Amino acid sequence: MTTPAIMGIINITDDSFYAESRYKNDTDILKRVENIVNEGGTIVDIGACSSRPGAVIGSEDDEIGKLLPTLHLIRKNFPDIVISVDTFRAGVVRKAIIEGEADIINDISGGEMDAKMFDTVAELNVPYILMHIKGTPQTMQQNPHYDNLISEIMLWLAKKVDILRMKGVNDIIIDPGFGFGKAIEHNFDLMKNLKQFLIFGLPILAGISRKSMIYKLLHIMPEDALNGTTVLNTVALLKGANILRVHDVKEAVETAILIKKLTE
Repeated sequence: MTTPAIMGIINITDDSFYAESRYKNDTDILKRVENIVNEGGTIVDIGACSSRPGAVIGSEDDEIGKLLPTLHLIRKNFPDIVISVDTFRAGVVRKAIIEGEADIINDISGGEMDAKMFDTVAELNVPYILMHIKGTPQTMQQNPHYDNLISEIMLWLAKKVDILRMKGVNDIIIDPGFGFGKAIEHNFDLMKNLKQFLIFGLPILAGISRKSMIYKLLHIMPEDALNGTTVLNTVALLKGANILRVHDVKEAVETAILIKKLTE
């Protein structure tokens, strides 16, 4: 087993569900990237448009206006860090890759919210994180229903992977989308069955950090959900996850090192 990659979250919005992941000025952003690197993270994931449940979606111009200066700042000061951009807009992808020198696109919508996304990713030949979502950030948590959770998610991902490959996109990471159009029970069923997604033969990203599947079940706040996050990150790694997207990099890196030692 290779050591899983740890992706540190940097939100440059005012609307992330976890307040401590919001970074508003250059000094704070650079300090956050420095901490991610020093704690063993290898990827930074930059989000300039909130995708929390019920989020108000800002304009594309607003997203680009926040994102590009941040990308320039990080690339200038950390030229070797791998930068992922969390966006569902093809126009933002084009700017982020060409002008912002980003490396990976992390699309929470799996191409559902912008019909040009797959063509743009193919044209720019950029690695793509394909995440499952049911609905949109505004609607996804309004009584989500599945007849067969795992089969439906796997079929959805399979169709998307086929389309991407037909367009020439081969560098695909799959994310089953914990918390995106899924009730608490769905999220835990997904975790129990995460190993099934190994059939794709693609890297798996797990984004569980401080999410409602933890804090609602435990009747705590996101600020108190680090321990629960570590527990579920451990399970995700044991079930085949290759990348953890997290707020708390040091703890995730330690978890990954321990699991690698246990399974080697």
